[in-house]
Amino acid sequence: MAKTKILFITHEMAPFLELSKISEITRQLPQAMQEKGFEIRILMPRFGTINERRNRLHEVIRLSGMNIVVDNNDNPLIIKVASIPAARMQVYFLDNDEYFHRKQVFRDKSNKFFADNDERAIFFCKGALETVKKLGWAPDVVHCHGWMSTLIPAYLKTAYKDDPTYKESKVIYSLYNDHFPEALGEGFKKKALTSSMKEDQLAEYGNGDHTSLYQGAISYSDAVVIAEENVSEDLLKFVKKADIPLTNAEKDEDFENYCNLYEQFASEELETA
Repeated sequence: MAKTKILFITHEMAPFLELSKISEITRQLPQAMQEKGFEIRILMPRFGTINERRNRLHEVIRLSGMNIVVDNNDNPLIIKVASIPAARMQVYFLDNDEYFHRKQVFRDKSNKFFADNDERAIFFCKGALETVKKLGWAPDVVHCHGWMSTLIPAYLKTAYKDDPTYKESKVIYSLYNDHFPEALGEGFKKKALTSSMKEDQLAEYGNGDHTSLYQGAISYSDAVVIAEENVSEDLLKFVKKADIPLTNAEKDEDFENYCNLYEQFASEELETA
């Protein structure tokens, strides 16, 4: 039987970038799943804080060269890759001079939220989905981590719903306690549109604040995971109201709850095949 394919999309991962609990889980979870026999791919942005030489990143020429449109502007997408030898895993990095070549991640030296964080998130989400298409690798499960990936579920269930690469993909969204006080702004939803999408399809994303972004992602997800303690009660209520399967994995040190969730999706696909 073919291996279940899991795509992990995250904005941080140890040892490359460690900002929160997300980096720890996205480092350990893919390895644990790979050791259990799943086939995995991992994508994240190549922020300027990631040292290319120390981490031995190199460009993947066959995947680079695409342009990602954000707010009617073409933005070159460069794909780089690095290995984690101890885990026998590769990580793909999405790079762009304008969006990621700065020595801070989400805030400038004065701790001010970058004004273009909305476009950076849109570029990352669109770029991630196009990169996987170019890989020619159709994931059974797409598992998203962190606010920067919140548009992925919406794109998969609208603009990419009939795409052969993602037609059978299930989407899982992990909830973390990674709140930030700013908002991406009212123009975020319009900029985020792609293909034949309508703005009302992104209504749940509101003004792009933390809660709205997560609600938007949840509304298009097939399942939700509580990944750490102290997740927003408002978000948990939203999940319950949306009647979406919820898995509690905040103390899942062996990642068995994740594994069971992935296997459940694989079984559903076999049943409908």
